[in-house]
Amino acid sequence: MHRSLLSRSSLALAGAMALLSSVSSTAQAPTPIGKVVYIHAGTLLDRPDAAPRGNSTLIVRDGKIEAIRDGFVAPEGGAKLVDLSKQFVLPGLIDMHVHIFNDDNKMRARIEQNNRDVEDSFVIGIDNARRTLEAGFTTLRDLGSDVHSVTALRDGINNGVLAGPTLYVAGRSISITSGHGDSSNNTNRDIAEMVHEHANNTCNGADDCRRAVRAQISQGADVIKFAATGGVNSNIAGGLNQQMFADEMKAIVDTAHMFGRKVAAHAHGNNGIKAALEAGVDSIEHGTYTDATTNALFKKRNAWFVPTMVAPHAALAQAQAGARSQNTLLKAQEAVASHAKNTAAAIKDGVKIAFGTDSGVGDHAKNAKEFALLVQAGMTPAAAIRSATLDAAALLGQEARIGSLAPGKDADIIAVGASPLEDVTRLENVNFVMRRGVVHKLDGQRQAFPPEQLSST
Repeated sequence: MHRSLLSRSSLALAGAMALLSSVSSTAQAPTPIGKVVYIHAGTLLDRPDAAPRGNSTLIVRDGKIEAIRDGFVAPEGGAKLVDLSKQFVLPGLIDMHVHIFNDDNKMRARIEQNNRDVEDSFVIGIDNARRTLEAGFTTLRDLGSDVHSVTALRDGINNGVLAGPTLYVAGRSISITSGHGDSSNNTNRDIAEMVHEHANNTCNGADDCRRAVRAQISQGADVIKFAATGGVNSNIAGGLNQQMFADEMKAIVDTAHMFGRKVAAHAHGNNGIKAALEAGVDSIEHGTYTDATTNALFKKRNAWFVPTMVAPHAALAQAQAGARSQNTLLKAQEAVASHAKNTAAAIKDGVKIAFGTDSGVGDHAKNAKEFALLVQAGMTPAAAIRSATLDAAALLGQEARIGSLAPGKDADIIAVGASPLEDVTRLENVNFVMRRGVVHKLDGQRQAFPPEQLSST
């Protein structure tokens, strides 16, 4: 019975994928509002590593920034005008760690998990993507979703079928059997048997882990994620320390790099963080038990740290409310006790930080709450903003397209009412969002999609 349901869901999703992928996955979003758009910016942070500019005009053509000029330049040749002359304008934000299909209502999700089909999750993901875009995040890295669903969503957004951020996706997180990423943990024998028969993300031994990497890449993964240690939300006891052997981690990293994919390692325990860094990962996610030794190793290996500071607090609150298991409650208490202090030490030691929230554990569209926690841990508001723009773009390998505003780059542009360099929490209330030249939010209001033409001024 379970297999029959799974087959029907797979066929339905295959049909959705065929529709969404009918245009090349590399295609741009729909025709931007007006072929040419002028944006008057009261204050412009075009490069988050430099001081902001005063009154400026951005000229956007066909989804790209064509020019940036000082002062307010009048539109020419019938171009459209977006008036942000009283607002603070900056590049679209980047979140390097989300789970786009996770339901914000954890209690409902726990109750309904065995009643939902993949199509139900896909609808949740579509809504999460649009709300997150409207919160100012124009690019996301999804680090753990069904690979078929998330690549279909990615391609649907790129092809202009759906509204959402640009997605870079990992597919399923690679895990050992019983590790953080094995969805059969503590399930009954029927569900465990079904999961083990169909899962391609669990592996045991170096050769099997190479296979698991190739399985995700073969289905369209842009990046590879694996679980080096236990995790807070996996329904199994055993703490947060290393769960994967060094040769397994090295096999994953080497295979992914051979295919030109970067690798993110979920890692909480200090021993797992060290082993993953030694294996050559590009980023450590969470990093609860970093210390002076791991901080030095981050710098030696030129690796990035994605702290996801909001996540342990969200998981703890959910577990205390009964929406997560007792196993999660115990691990969340452990993580909250150490994470902020150790992240602050990593920032002080000069470890490279890229912005990530683990949204899907916490609520979607509230990603910007991470900024205040980064500042509390010792980052300046300017450094926190840079972590979600230039630095996140560098970790993605997409500096030529996103992370700053310059001629030739994607027109991913947001605006807030006043300077977030003075109060970083202002990024929690974004008034304007443009992604690849398409306005999705204007004057704080959702815009029609596909977009309607702005009237000339």
